[in-house]
Amino acid sequence: MKKKFKILAASDIHGESALVRKLAKQAAKENVDLVVLCGDLTGWTETKDIIKPFKDMNQKVLIIPGNHDSFATTDFLAELYGVKNLHGYAVKYDTLGLFGAGGADLGPGMITEKELFNTLKKAHESIKNFERKIMVTHMHPSGSVSEFSGIPGSEAITKAIKQFQPDILLHGHIHEAAGMEQKIGKTRVINVGREGRIIEI
Repeated sequence: MKKKFKILAASDIHGESALVRKLAKQAAKENVDLVVLCGDLTGWTETKDIIKPFKDMNQKVLIIPGNHDSFATTDFLAELYGVKNLHGYAVKYDTLGLFGAGGADLGPGMITEKELFNTLKKAHESIKNFERKIMVTHMHPSGSVSEFSGIPGSEAITKAIKQFQPDILLHGHIHEAAGMEQKIGKTRVINVGREGRIIEI
């Protein structure tokens, strides 16, 4: 029987350690299997303890860079706290595979559409035959409800959804669209927001 996974996903923490402590407590209370942080870990305030509260509670954590995080900073944080940077990589748990690519079209974490698609393609390769798949990005896909903000989404991400058909896409970036969800094809597209979302698969 395949194991059910419970995930706490959040985005756009922007260095707020009080928010991280709150999310870490929620992860412990909900007894989640995994914490996924969809980018913009840094950027507005102090950045100490952005991942430490999760580690103190023995949570498994996956991160990707946002547009405020340089790729080097994200690698540094992953190494410092012993967590996995999913940018360009996949992880496997039982019959569940997660793959991702961070960055956006501006800021220290700038990435081109071509690089974004190729990074997702490379990351997806090792889990392409998995029964259950979650794609993790920072940006929203083009044609998604998050575009109501007036900020265009990524065509590369929409192309990846159609080509790789993940069960779920977790993303952030558009703060005012936090919590919005829709279906693109068979994929549940969720803007997880700063307050976090519990997802079961």
